[in-house]
Amino acid sequence: QVQLVESGGGLVQPGGSLRLSCAASGSIYMINAMCWYRQAPGKQREMVARIPSGGSTNYADSVKGRFTISRDNAKNTVYLQMNSLKPEDTAVYYCNVGVITNSGRWLEVWGQGTLVTVSS
Repeated sequence: QVQLVESGGGLVQPGGSLRLSCAASGSIYMINAMCWYRQAPGKQREMVARIPSGGSTNYADSVKGRFTISRDNAKNTVYLQMNSLKPEDTAVYYCNVGVITNSGRWLEVWGQGTLVTVSS
């Protein structure tokens, strides 16, 4: 089994910053792509940022230039640095990773979600 634990959400004023973290643990042989998604009230879940095991990162147009995704492979952790936050960034943020387990299975795993609220 593989578990994801997210942290870093909270309430922030417009223009402020937050850093989300998502740590994977369990029977992990290798982690492929690591992503952040978000879901605002009444809206569909959307991908915010993606970082593969190698290669370039991808961002939703709405967050380009403001958010930065990074990963620490030694810690099996992915981060999302969010700057210049706007009220429309308010959502539950979920981490998503593709994992190859020690038994050779490929799993797609979701975190429990962390709420980010941008409001004055």
